[in-house]
Amino acid sequence: MEGMNKDNPSFLDWRSLARTHPSAFLLAAQLLSLFLYAAFDGNSSGRVILGAFGILILTLVVWVITRSPALNWIAWVLVAPAILLSLLWILFSNPILLVWSSLLEAVLYFYAAGSLVAYMMKDYRVTADELFAAGATFTLLAWGFAYAYVACQTWSPGSFVGLIDPEQPRTFVELLSLSFTNLTATGLGDILPVAPLARVLVMLEQFSGIGYVAVVVSRLIGLTLVQQKEKETP
Repeated sequence: MEGMNKDNPSFLDWRSLARTHPSAFLLAAQLLSLFLYAAFDGNSSGRVILGAFGILILTLVVWVITRSPALNWIAWVLVAPAILLSLLWILFSNPILLVWSSLLEAVLYFYAAGSLVAYMMKDYRVTADELFAAGATFTLLAWGFAYAYVACQTWSPGSFVGLIDPEQPRTFVELLSLSFTNLTATGLGDILPVAPLARVLVMLEQFSGIGYVAVVVSRLIGLTLVQQKEKETP
């Protein structure tokens, strides 16, 4: 096919983009998944679609880690059982499988976030991919804590309550929304942690969000301003 010809400019552009900006693909996939969660979250028929897309994101996470200074084997040790347990949970809907798959995914997302932070901190130049990495790191933290919330709720039902149907378990998109509001320090919204472990996780995420902005984002902004000043200096 013409589109797959390596001599085709569009093919070369995509291959070059994938090589130079891997974080952009991960960020785009995570943002796209938000619309899928809005369409299928809480829908049993859409669980397979969400599960399959989740596996795709896990693959992208490992791909980004391999492009960073982090140890690649740790990513593979985490992602292999995480994918297996996710597939088993899709098939059997066992709460124990959900707890362990969510914990492994949370650890993988946190490890990926740490690897991207190391990638952004390794030099004093800010590249376009590092800016994409800054966005991807933020979403990785949000997803990581969301999966931690899922594991907490599954292990200890009633850990989170909401204004609507407070006795019902919170859906993933509700817990992801809680994660984003915590990470951005905008408030808890309509979902509240009531169990001790849930409150501890929320506090850890709030601390992580403040630390991320104070250390990583401020550093990128400062270096960008320095680079811009150097360009303007004759």
